[in-house]
Amino acid sequence: MTQPEISQKQKLRVLIADDVQETRRNTRLMLAMIDDVEVVAIASNGLQAVQLAKEHHPDIVFLDINMPEMDGLTAYREILKNHPDTGCVIISAEKDTGVLRTAMSIGVQEYLIKPFTIEELESAVARVHERVDQTRRKLAQTDQLQRQREAYLVQLAVEYAKSRRTDDQAIEVFEQLAENPRCEMRWLQNLAMIYIVRKKWGRLKILAEKVEQRTT
Repeated sequence: MTQPEISQKQKLRVLIADDVQETRRNTRLMLAMIDDVEVVAIASNGLQAVQLAKEHHPDIVFLDINMPEMDGLTAYREILKNHPDTGCVIISAEKDTGVLRTAMSIGVQEYLIKPFTIEELESAVARVHERVDQTRRKLAQTDQLQRQREAYLVQLAVEYAKSRRTDDQAIEVFEQLAENPRCEMRWLQNLAMIYIVRKKWGRLKILAEKVEQRTT
């Protein structure tokens, strides 16, 4: 008899960062009471939070405002550089409107005042989770459009290389491909040849420097 398949919902991965041990412990205990939430890392300062976020890629980070080594807002800015789809809940002992405005300006979704209840925490997690899902859908759409655009440029580049086109449209296509750090060397070489034919020595010099940087 075939066993029915059981679909397991992926848990929401959370990182906690606070320099107060009691807050870290209490936040972890409350998060453990929320279904489908898993605490994957705990940090005692902002710098450690950034390092652990790189390692564990949490869905949501809970960051205290005032921490040694690096404050919570700076830590979130750094985390976003590597993982722009990470949600954030700032936790603080006092409600500072200036800090709140700064937090909102960098993309922080929720702001909890200590001590907070399990109900407040659960509501914040639900709202941030929804924002994270929206962000990831937008990023996926952008990535898909970028891949489609690159595929079209490659198709044009193949045609232009075969026909040895050196006009302005060919330059535009190869230059757009060259903007990609992972651009194939053959397209850079084609672009260099076009620059030579068109006597665009300034652009050729810049391209040569780019190629040199890639090979060193």
